[in-house]
Amino acid sequence: MPTEFISVTFPNASTELNPLENPALDPQFIERYARSLDDYGFNYTLIPYDSASFDPFTIGATVAAHTKNIKIIIALRPNTIYPTVAAKSLATLDQLSGGRVVVHFIAGGSDEEQAKEGDFLDKHQRYERQEEYIRILRRVWQSSEPFDFDGRYYQFKQFHSRVRPVNGTIPVSVGGSSDDAYRIGGELADIFGLWGEPLAETKQQIDRIHAEAARAGRKDRPRIWVTFRPIVAETDELAWAKAHRTLDLLKENRAKGLGKVPPTAPSPQNAGSQRLLEIASRGDVHDRALWYPTVTATNARGASTALVGSPRTIADSILDYVDLGADLISIRGYDNLNDAIDYGRYILPLVRADLVERERPQQAVA
Repeated sequence: MPTEFISVTFPNASTELNPLENPALDPQFIERYARSLDDYGFNYTLIPYDSASFDPFTIGATVAAHTKNIKIIIALRPNTIYPTVAAKSLATLDQLSGGRVVVHFIAGGSDEEQAKEGDFLDKHQRYERQEEYIRILRRVWQSSEPFDFDGRYYQFKQFHSRVRPVNGTIPVSVGGSSDDAYRIGGELADIFGLWGEPLAETKQQIDRIHAEAARAGRKDRPRIWVTFRPIVAETDELAWAKAHRTLDLLKENRAKGLGKVPPTAPSPQNAGSQRLLEIASRGDVHDRALWYPTVTATNARGASTALVGSPRTIADSILDYVDLGADLISIRGYDNLNDAIDYGRYILPLVRADLVERERPQQAVA
């Protein structure tokens, strides 16, 4: 399959650089943002989940109503909705969108965040529950007859759904950097999500996922999704100046209590964030243009590694990851809407043109 691009849909104009205080849902902003992603050729948009934020299913339906092509990735924490209900909700949205839904599972990287919604399982148990959840969804979507399920975390009898996905099933995405994440994603995921690490570390993770897929007896492999936060300007020099202004604002907002995490937040529990902070301790710049001070400035909260440079530099950096085996590239900035437009105008066309050019010698030989 061709290399595809992912963005993130936000519920309003608040950004990490200009955070608004208690911003409300802004339907006009969502419509404009979603249409921009569609118009500029993004393939997917992630609808994120947070215990204190808006419902991804409702936002996803809004995006679907205002777009024609972009696929909608619903972030889902298994503790928040029973799997039989989720199976129907996802399939309903899939029908409404004409088969454009993907589900991305979040097992939960913070005990404190999980406890806010009544989830007190430990990390290993959360991944066990996620495994059951994925198996239930797939069976619901594919089963023509009522069935029972008697697992450790879910039990029900004679469930059957008449709500089927357009294409018979819905792609499942899993992310993480722990042994449990690699095992479950390697065995069950259609897509496996990684945060932007240096090329060598990313290759190690991809190899691990492929090994787990082979161990599970799969003949295929999960598609690899890698996430970056590009900081782009006309030249490399201007981009680096912009990057340092961005970093100053991230630090300033966090010190004021306006960042994603408070200034006194403890070290993160999840393996992915711990990996990012360890890599950050080794240096600021890795490979061509992978920049890590944004990781430490945000305590590695979520996707936080930047690519800095001109459109050509960032396109070349993305192609390095494509060469490693990344099928899906997630790029979102710090000035959400304007960055998405810049990526669509200047970066996506460069990457796609280079990929087409690479195919020409092979086509000539064939």
